[in-house]
Amino acid sequence: MRILILGGTRFIGVHMTEFALRRGHTVTLFNRGETEPQLFSDVEKLKGNRDAQLSALQGRSWDAVIDNSGFVPRHVRLSAQLLAPMVRQYLFVSTGSVYASFATPPDEDAPVGKLADENTEKVDAQTYGPLKALCEKAAEAAMPGRVLILRPGYIVGPHDNTDRFTYWPARAARGAEMIAPGGAQDPIQFVDVRDLAQLCLDLIEQNVSGTFNVVSPAGQFTIGDLLAASVSCANSLAKPGTPPKPVWVSAAFMKQHGVALGTAMPIWSELTADNAGFPRISAARALRAGLKIRPINETVRDTLAWHLERPESERAALKAGIDPAQEAPLLAAWHSAQRSLPA
Repeated sequence: MRILILGGTRFIGVHMTEFALRRGHTVTLFNRGETEPQLFSDVEKLKGNRDAQLSALQGRSWDAVIDNSGFVPRHVRLSAQLLAPMVRQYLFVSTGSVYASFATPPDEDAPVGKLADENTEKVDAQTYGPLKALCEKAAEAAMPGRVLILRPGYIVGPHDNTDRFTYWPARAARGAEMIAPGGAQDPIQFVDVRDLAQLCLDLIEQNVSGTFNVVSPAGQFTIGDLLAASVSCANSLAKPGTPPKPVWVSAAFMKQHGVALGTAMPIWSELTADNAGFPRISAARALRAGLKIRPINETVRDTLAWHLERPESERAALKAGIDPAQEAPLLAAWHSAQRSLPA
């Protein structure tokens, strides 16, 4: 097949490009040429911008396009309308954050979030999900019946530039006591970027359309599983002087001490009435379509191996996870509070 990837040189796009090439497909990348331009030197690259600079795509045709760089509906509308006569299928990588409510576990038919101003192009924590839902709508309007929408949860693995999942094996690799959030049985959901890429190529090759949540099955993984895998892989790969030891600290205690749980304790979330369904999104449809989820130890091992090869500047300044300057006194305060409890 001839596959056009809008992006292709950062995290998700890198893995999708590699999978497509490995399967013998012909790949064309369309991007600004600013991110890792040395990658895929033997692949055709077209230079342009999602913001109306699409002339490099005109007069061409592909079997399928993978859009993993669309965040505002205007950009998706421009590319989908231009490509509609030129491609058979449009795959849009959306997000599991599109849903309006997580009070209960959503499936693909659950209502999506809406914006008061659908013309906004400001992408932040409040608009990200609803904007992605509008992107889905824009793609489907341009190519009705020919759009494949994937809604992944946390996408994790080697080359993840968000550091959310990476924080845990990276923190374990530093050794000593480390804060573990909530309880070991708290559920988490994510998808290894390679499992996402494999499903993407499988469905494109089968010319499948429709919408699929792409996450690990609800209940398959817990934060305890992630911490145990992180400790095991850190001990074998990083061999810290003091072995890592998770210390389970309650969400209430962390909030009392000013910890921003969303960024300081990534991947995990405190279970409340409003988000009890967030780590339990239905993956049944994708599993029936062939989604395979690899063991958590494999994802953690490969992520840590990649992290340990990063430049020191990146390893020392992760974009997610609690600051060491906040973690140490918080651990001391937690131990003090536990000692003061009645025997």
